[in-house]
Amino acid sequence: MHSPELLKGTLQTIVLKVLKDHGKMYGYEITQCVKELSDGSLLLTEGALYPTLHKLEADGLLKTETVMLGRRVRKYYTLTTEGKSLVKERVNEFIRFIQTMENVLQVDFK
Repeated sequence: MHSPELLKGTLQTIVLKVLKDHGKMYGYEITQCVKELSDGSLLLTEGALYPTLHKLEADGLLKTETVMLGRRVRKYYTLTTEGKSLVKERVNEFIRFIQTMENVLQVDFK
């Protein structure tokens, strides 16, 4: 498991990329997808995920759709056009950050 501080700085990028790759998802589904993709190393809590989702929605990067499933309400998240165009930029920015950290820490992540 990775430190919450490291996760906090990358959570928006993770959520945007997961939604780009997997399409419409609800919150718990996002947490399970990230857990699976990281082989259990990244465990998103509701306390971290939902404020991030709300911020991305407020910034116009996500849109929501509320669906009734029996007596249960499920809120699905999808990327807006602006969100879709931002994903590649955010991922590239993260890659550049990793490359910078390799230099600063004098390690080779490859």
